[in-house]
Amino acid sequence: MTAAARTHDRRDACPGLSTPMPTGDGLLARLMPAGTIGLEQMAGLAAAAERHGNGVIEITSRGSIQVRGLRPDSAPAFADAVAELGIAAHDGVPIICDPLAGLDPRELIDAGRLASELRAALDSCGITLSPKVSIAIDGGGPLHLDALPADIRLRAMPPRDRSRLRVAVGGDAASAISTGTIARADAIDTVLWLLRSIAARGPQARGRDLLGRQQEEAPAARPGAQPVGVHELRDGTMALGIGFAFGHADAATLTRLAHAATQASAAGLRTAPGRTLLAIGIAAERVPAFADAAKDLGFIVAPDDPRRLVVACAGAPICASGEIATRTLAPAIAASAAPHLGVDDVIHVSGCAKGCAHHGAAALTAIGRAGGCDLFVDGVPAGSAAAAELPRHLAALAAMRSSRRG
Repeated sequence: MTAAARTHDRRDACPGLSTPMPTGDGLLARLMPAGTIGLEQMAGLAAAAERHGNGVIEITSRGSIQVRGLRPDSAPAFADAVAELGIAAHDGVPIICDPLAGLDPRELIDAGRLASELRAALDSCGITLSPKVSIAIDGGGPLHLDALPADIRLRAMPPRDRSRLRVAVGGDAASAISTGTIARADAIDTVLWLLRSIAARGPQARGRDLLGRQQEEAPAARPGAQPVGVHELRDGTMALGIGFAFGHADAATLTRLAHAATQASAAGLRTAPGRTLLAIGIAAERVPAFADAAKDLGFIVAPDDPRRLVVACAGAPICASGEIATRTLAPAIAASAAPHLGVDDVIHVSGCAKGCAHHGAAALTAIGRAGGCDLFVDGVPAGSAAAAELPRHLAALAAMRSSRRG
């Protein structure tokens, strides 16, 4: 059996290309891009997803690409197809950097370059870690990674200290424990030392297992990163952030998006945390037409689109574990409930109790059970509803939550 045919049998494992994970709709494989994806490469990836899977392609909250519906006999062929496309990706410890690394005129360091150096070091060090361990490298630009949990965090400091990086472990920017600052030249050795310290605590150890007393005050909070919308790049061209409505698209629609990006003379695509693709290298005068094309295909091009607040798993009938048709219900939920919530709130609609699509806190949660839904407000049980009544019930709960918060 080839490496690509092996599958995970634990729900806490990470489904890379070489080890796809069983789900309710077949095997799921995850691709972690390590830079720009060419437009022909993206079209080829979509074609491979349709040929070898069920054609459902997702961008995750961490900016990975997921392909669903693979089979034991088709997963190796999909992995081979991706290899032939030559997409720069990695299948080891997730190292996530800001999505416009190397292109953002306001970044303090090129986080992508540091990530590449760290991946090369990890390839030769032989450290065995939990598959959930991850690293975030924040170059200091506006599309930062503050909301992204990670076991080890590196963040470039403001301009006067741009040769130094702040190190923190065990959480997002607000909850991680800051351990001080280091010189850029010491970054690789420091991260490897931290990873060895995690590994020494056992095969399932995480960064939080290193937590001790905070040594330095955490940096001040920054305005939230918003990848959806228009961003100016260092060379004077633009990037357009395009959100995947409810986190997914089908292969045919993604192919049409790649064609529209070609018509706009985009240089390529990058994934971003928050279920977003960034089309880069577009001349400013071409952005409006491309945004209209993406919108017509059902993608999100405005940061205030209410669909941004709704996270829905595959659900029924795509996933055999799904008790409700989550993605059929999601548009009505976005229209009725999302307007009552804040820009950083999340409505999590899960087809079953596994909660695959979202693992963090949510303002509102609906979990499918026996054709109905169990409801929660900020994690507290709030009754139940029939699936058909879910948009109305969530809207009422959202309004009540809003009134309580003033």
